[in-house]
Amino acid sequence: MSNNESMFKQSQLNIGTLGHVDHGKTTLTRAITGVWTDKHSESIKRSMTIKLGYADAFIKKCSGCKEPEAYTVGDACEGCNGKPEIVRRISILDAPGHETLMATAIAGSNIIDAVLFVISASEPCPMPQTKEHLMLINALGIKNVIIVQTKIDIVGKEASKAHYQQIKNFVKGSVAENAPIIPVIASKNINIDALLQQIMNIPVPERDTSSEPLMYIARSFDINKPGAKIKDLVGGVIGGSVIRGTFKLGDEIEIRPGVPKSSDKSKKAVYEPLITEIRSLSTGTSSGELEQVIAGGLVAIGTSLDPSLTKADNLVGSVVGHVGKLPDMLDEIAVNYVDIQRNDIPKQSLRVDEPLILSVGTATTIGYVKSVKKKKVEIELKRPMCIDTSAKISIMRNFSQRWRLCGYATLIQ
Repeated sequence: MSNNESMFKQSQLNIGTLGHVDHGKTTLTRAITGVWTDKHSESIKRSMTIKLGYADAFIKKCSGCKEPEAYTVGDACEGCNGKPEIVRRISILDAPGHETLMATAIAGSNIIDAVLFVISASEPCPMPQTKEHLMLINALGIKNVIIVQTKIDIVGKEASKAHYQQIKNFVKGSVAENAPIIPVIASKNINIDALLQQIMNIPVPERDTSSEPLMYIARSFDINKPGAKIKDLVGGVIGGSVIRGTFKLGDEIEIRPGVPKSSDKSKKAVYEPLITEIRSLSTGTSSGELEQVIAGGLVAIGTSLDPSLTKADNLVGSVVGHVGKLPDMLDEIAVNYVDIQRNDIPKQSLRVDEPLILSVGTATTIGYVKSVKKKKVEIELKRPMCIDTSAKISIMRNFSQRWRLCGYATLIQ
């Protein structure tokens, strides 16, 4: 690890990719990070992102070149072949675009600081999930947005210009109205330097590193190889974003809601929190293991848990903190509900006993409306959730057998 790289032990920004299915989000992620994030077997089989993928990248700048050619993620400057220096480290979170996986995309959007809004020039703008994701960006109030116009090589110069105008018309009046639009050919790394320059313009948010720590689990793994000897086995690994505070090697931590106590599906799920020790801290790159991690980019925490508890993303949606310091587990919540105005679904008030999909942090669950009084809604949850009081809860409703993003809510304390 170089001295320059050691200065960036953690990412400074979490950047999510959003956009319609097959518009090039994963290819763009690879162009920036060098990592193909679709590693899940079902993703490979179906040629689409199923689960959240993430990877880190070091943005580098060559002091001897003019912008934007000065920016690269490679080891050599593309302009003068000089040696660029690292100026920023980022985490890219690759979310799925298909409408049936919107809940996964919503979960990912809850832990990002900025968005690469990917729109392909090969299809008219907007496509269905392009609309949905812009609604999500608006609902969550994500202000740092870069629009990436992909696949311009497929349609040619004039069609790309016309498509550019379609994008401008589409985002007018939204939080992305003044967002830069960067045309790229991600598969050939063309204009990625201009995109990196725009990423460098995104301010790094102030992080709270002194409060009690809180982390959202976005992935969980068993990293032991098949056939490994018992003496060589290591505990389960959890990955995600530290929202606030600091975790240190050796800390005793709690994971809520944890794991279900019973497999009886006829009853409301009862969960049991897990208590474990931090055995390792890393960011999944050449930075190696760390002594501590702070609020900011995506991190991996090695634990003393039985790896069977963390395999296959079993703990996704849980939160991590010091023992006894996490929010309570809730199986009923009262929220202030805000409806998203859209013209492609019926305008209907929430109904008692109506099922909803709720997403907060990286957790997604089914809820049933118990009562509605103007904007105050009481909801019974099928799976308990730990909800930070400052978090926004995205809500989806079922219209004509399709789950559609319809609003968001905040917890009534």
